[in-house]
Amino acid sequence: MRKLIFGMNVTLDGFVAAPGDDIGWGVSGDELFQWWLDQERAYDTVLYGRKLWEAMSSHWPTGDQRPDATAAQVEFARNWRDTPKVVFSSTLTEVDWNARLVSGDAVAEITRLKSEDGGPMSIGGAALAAAAMRAGLIDEYAVVTHPVLIGGGTPFFTALDRWVNLNLVQTRTFPDGVVLTRYETRR
Repeated sequence: MRKLIFGMNVTLDGFVAAPGDDIGWGVSGDELFQWWLDQERAYDTVLYGRKLWEAMSSHWPTGDQRPDATAAQVEFARNWRDTPKVVFSSTLTEVDWNARLVSGDAVAEITRLKSEDGGPMSIGGAALAAAAMRAGLIDEYAVVTHPVLIGGGTPFFTALDRWVNLNLVQTRTFPDGVVLTRYETRR
């Protein structure tokens, strides 16, 4: 069974985006960006909800061609293009960049993908991850907490029908007060 990992940048008060999908609150230093790149390299497949797909696909297909791109950003863009992606959306009609579109039951498809052979998968996008979270499909959470309070927006965690017990597996402090906490779901 493949492992499913949900990780995103989060505000101290638990939001992945401010109202209007504003993510300008995030602090992105070289060390943190390198950590994200290392994570992305480890995934066999990346699962995206529509909003995150639109954000990522508007930047990373040509991210390595920007004159100010760092070596890590060049590698991230190349890795992003090469990694297989599954985009879950009921409104999109097509996707590109080594991606396929799923417009049906996301939980059923994620369950099927998890049952296949292969390496770990990541899931991104708050609404898609919320469905997987409620279905008990997420095996690991990587919470990269930024020292900012925004007071509202899109939450990282969703309302659940039952408790999910977790084991802390890693903590790490990055410059600018950013803190990583990784948890595995206790099964």
